[in-house]
Amino acid sequence: MAQTVAGQLVGVLEQVGVKQVFGLIGDSLNPLADAVRRSQIEWIGVRHEEGAALAAAGQAKLTGRLAVCAGTTGPGSNHLVAGLYEASRDHAPVLALSGDMPRKMHGTDFIQTTEPDLLFRDVSLYTETISTAAQAPAVIHQAIAAAYAGPGVAHLTLPQDVLAAKAEGVVSSLATLRPRSEFPATTGDIAQIAQRIDRANSVVIMCGAGCRDAADALRALSDRLKAPLVHTVRGKELMAYDDPHWMGGLGMIGTKAVYNAVQHCDLLLMIGTDYPYSNFLPNRGNVIQIDERPQVLGRRAPTALGVTGSARPTLKLLLERVSPKTDGRFFDKVTHERERWDEMLDKQADLARSKDRIHPQAVARVVSNAARRDAIFVLDTGLNTLWSANWIRQTGSQAIIGSFNNAAVGTALGQANGVQALDRSRQVIALTGDGGFNMLMSEFMTAVHHGLPVKVIVYNNSALGLITLEAESVGIVPFREAIEFPNPDFAGLARACGGHGFTAREPGQLRAAVSEALAVDGPAIVDAVVAADEMPNMPHVELEQIGHYAVAKIKEAVLAVTGG
Repeated sequence: MAQTVAGQLVGVLEQVGVKQVFGLIGDSLNPLADAVRRSQIEWIGVRHEEGAALAAAGQAKLTGRLAVCAGTTGPGSNHLVAGLYEASRDHAPVLALSGDMPRKMHGTDFIQTTEPDLLFRDVSLYTETISTAAQAPAVIHQAIAAAYAGPGVAHLTLPQDVLAAKAEGVVSSLATLRPRSEFPATTGDIAQIAQRIDRANSVVIMCGAGCRDAADALRALSDRLKAPLVHTVRGKELMAYDDPHWMGGLGMIGTKAVYNAVQHCDLLLMIGTDYPYSNFLPNRGNVIQIDERPQVLGRRAPTALGVTGSARPTLKLLLERVSPKTDGRFFDKVTHERERWDEMLDKQADLARSKDRIHPQAVARVVSNAARRDAIFVLDTGLNTLWSANWIRQTGSQAIIGSFNNAAVGTALGQANGVQALDRSRQVIALTGDGGFNMLMSEFMTAVHHGLPVKVIVYNNSALGLITLEAESVGIVPFREAIEFPNPDFAGLARACGGHGFTAREPGQLRAAVSEALAVDGPAIVDAVVAADEMPNMPHVELEQIGHYAVAKIKEAVLAVTGG
């Protein structure tokens, strides 16, 4: 049988290393699905197309390799868009495929008509319709090349009749379809960085996701400069929590020790990060920023020098140029403050802190302690992010994924499914708030259906907790009727879906629930009922913000009395 355009596309995906296609089948995707059926690629049918896009995004974030999702005509592919922003905002290479009606129906306002290339334009680096078989080879190559070049999302619209048509030509130059290569900063830039470092008495090195695979070089530079290493939330996984160089994060997912260090150092060296929260960065113009992306240099804080280059090769060259420093007093001071902060975190995570209430910090710490040394944590967005990211004690060989730039609620389970599909023997743990889990809880059925042994930890406080905090931070009384909600029995839901369910309502039940969930075969949910009134730590709070919290609390007290 002659190869079709669908077969040609699937053949290319196989050759570039794609292992799964995540999608929800429909009539326009039948030719594509038939080609997948004949290939070595696994079709993972999701319960909602957003779950397909999230699964692909999770895979691409973890590996840096192309991942694929698909939706059928009109509403099916429309549902992909929200999930694709995960790949777009976190710069992960994903190819999204939209099935479409046969070409003869275009322009007639036929049922389910949409304009996918227009709809996907914002989320995609490249979007195109394959209108003829002759056009397909070049467009397939261009789409994958664009996804890797960003990296980000590329999108193809695939009319059903074109997918089923006989292929014409071949897709050439497949060896060029791969992740971008690392590149060092220029010799002149290295010299300028070294000069500025040599003039500074105290240096802090801030490490982002761009420092992946550069941990040894970062430790060596830290030793040479007596410089504390601090991290963004995306950089947290790079080293073990107890590495003496690794002082913690900056911001709400961070420590007071790091905030003070960043504000008081002579020079802040930002490497591989576009950290967005300018209020936590210094405003004195004492920043050097190194990043592969020239467009991010200097846009978050007044910057003395911006340098384009990849972290690992640039650090190697920099180590050959900078002079060693001997005064370790600044490093020792930050270390002492970090130890005091860690002691506070340990007390807050102590299960014995309350007799009859589980504090959310304890959930994160218990999960962290029970997880395998190479586990993958997938974090959702909300107040639960603060509990997970601050209280997980990473080993340095674990991975941490989340909605770090898109900051979307309801993304953890879908991404975890995609990650788990790559290796069903590796431990994947999704930590999510109840609000986020409720949004796409149907994707737990996807895990059950396809044998994806994802473990889901639900912080159950029957509220959108971060919204309360955000309202109070600007002096507004939280709108409880909109923020609070009832929940199902999450453990019962897990069992009804064919998975395993465990519940912890009291501190004495938590360790057993988590341990049993992590030990069982197949997907599982732990319903951890946590204190709803827990406040996160504030490494730095402006005086005005303190006033807003006070005003909001006073207003709440008055409303409680007056009923107004």
